[in-house]
Amino acid sequence: MDVDEKVSSLPLQPGVYIFKDAAGTILYVGKARVLRNRVRSYFAGSRALDAKTGSLVREVADLETIVVDNEKEALALENLLIKQNRPKFNILLRDDKTYPYVRFTAFEKYPRVYVTRRLTKDGSLYFGPYFPHNLAYRIVKFINKYFQVPSCHCDLTKPHNRACPGMPIQRCLGPGMPGGASDEQYAEAAHDARLFLEGRHHDLARSLRARMDLASSEERFELAAGYRDLLHTLEEMEEKQRVAAARGDDTDVLGFYAEPPQAAVNLFHVRGGQVVDRRDFYWENLDEFEPGEFVSSLLKQLYLDADYLPHFIHIPVEIEDREVLEELLAERAGRRVEIHVPQRGAKHQFLELVEKNARHSFMQRFRVLRPDSQAIGGALSEALGLETAPRRIESFDISHIQGSDTVASMVVWEDGRMKKSDYRKFIIRGEAGNDDFASMREAVGRRYRRVTEEGRPMPDLVLIDGGVGQLHAAAEALDALGIVMPPLACIAKKEEIISVYGRESEPIALDHHSPILHLVQQIRDETHRFAVTFHRQRRTRRTLRSELEEIPGVGKATARKLLGHFGSVANLRRASVEQIAQVVPRARAETVFRHLHQGGT
Repeated sequence: MDVDEKVSSLPLQPGVYIFKDAAGTILYVGKARVLRNRVRSYFAGSRALDAKTGSLVREVADLETIVVDNEKEALALENLLIKQNRPKFNILLRDDKTYPYVRFTAFEKYPRVYVTRRLTKDGSLYFGPYFPHNLAYRIVKFINKYFQVPSCHCDLTKPHNRACPGMPIQRCLGPGMPGGASDEQYAEAAHDARLFLEGRHHDLARSLRARMDLASSEERFELAAGYRDLLHTLEEMEEKQRVAAARGDDTDVLGFYAEPPQAAVNLFHVRGGQVVDRRDFYWENLDEFEPGEFVSSLLKQLYLDADYLPHFIHIPVEIEDREVLEELLAERAGRRVEIHVPQRGAKHQFLELVEKNARHSFMQRFRVLRPDSQAIGGALSEALGLETAPRRIESFDISHIQGSDTVASMVVWEDGRMKKSDYRKFIIRGEAGNDDFASMREAVGRRYRRVTEEGRPMPDLVLIDGGVGQLHAAAEALDALGIVMPPLACIAKKEEIISVYGRESEPIALDHHSPILHLVQQIRDETHRFAVTFHRQRRTRRTLRSELEEIPGVGKATARKLLGHFGSVANLRRASVEQIAQVVPRARAETVFRHLHQGGT
């Protein structure tokens, strides 16, 4: 049965239709209130097809449909199939930002807390997502500070000869370490942290108050004071949350700017009357742009699977399936979710502001406007999930040929530009050979041992040119120094995948047009260039010294002296005996001259 016959036999019921090409690849997924009418409209000879629809119809070789009970089910199934198959003719949501969760490792003997952007079934408890993204980091820092449940990556179940770096600054209870807490003390702190993450602040406060009274009755006043301070902190947080809840509603506002085939979208999250975060989305290949269809597709992909739904969503254009989408979102949220197109007043003015920001994002992305260092630092912190925007980045690379003349380089990016005065070279002294991991361990260790000895601040981010193996080698070097580890990340060649230490299972694949990826690539490429240049210089000098050492009476010291003065064997060959004799004794100068001009190299 050909496509025309299938279309004429389609049911008059709601459902999803799937267009395929001759190879069976899904081209487009759509939903319909009445399948036959909707699909027939694509092939009606009287319809003036736009470029996109015309291209789609020319490629369609087969058709499938799935009948459902109502339009809401069709809408949900359409969204699921689009996300699963990513058909080339559908508008696909591409997001450079994912929001973080707080991971509580409940399955461990000594649970810890981390910020993560990927949920895995490993027995951990996950809380979130949080936005702005730094809220997750503030929560983890709060737990580190007040409960001393750590975020470290060392194995707490093994005995340690030295204390954790977090113990002196009271960020880790350090079970199993010299001066560390007992198992009972750690279990109590972990339980408190879990109550806090679960939002059971009243239960936590009641428990803290009972412990404070007990400690006071036993005259352990320092411990009681600690419980008292934590209670005050919790009470302040509760008050702030009540004020924020009373101040306003929660609304998402979406605006776009398009010059097909390119488009940019800004999504502002307004909570408690304040903008708490924004997201940017970009498209580069929208052959045809129909605003209603575009916004409708975005809303489905953004909210149908979202963990949290706002009460209101403001959009700039009417969409065909607004009421159905509102009903479906309300079912998911357990309350009303309203989609509005503000026409006047403060809400309309704010929507215009979001559209203005979308236009600025479009120009910055596609018209190559240079963002300032603060903006790009903030974007980098969001992309990599860093707690703060990096002001200074130090990047490392290793260079050698089959293990010979192994060197390392370090380059510095600071305040938006490369800082060449701070570049450093390292001659690898150990027996690493072609072991890049050992070489990286040595270079990073030497660098930051000196930094700590001189009392200088650590960088905001350490970037490693290489894969996860090199990343772990750098982490081992820093851990051996016993210092508080700065954020560590690596970028692997070819795949251009970025991995952050501690979240290696969540590699970051940025859009290839992302200015953040371009920045990381720029730093990585400069590190590689600097390492290769230094390696070539070392190899050339060694080769030339070996060539000169073949001359009778010329040893390593003389060869080094001659090359230091003349720079190369070619320059030495052009020199007269008198010029050579200015560097070495005349008899040796005559030997060198004779060797180079008669039977030597």
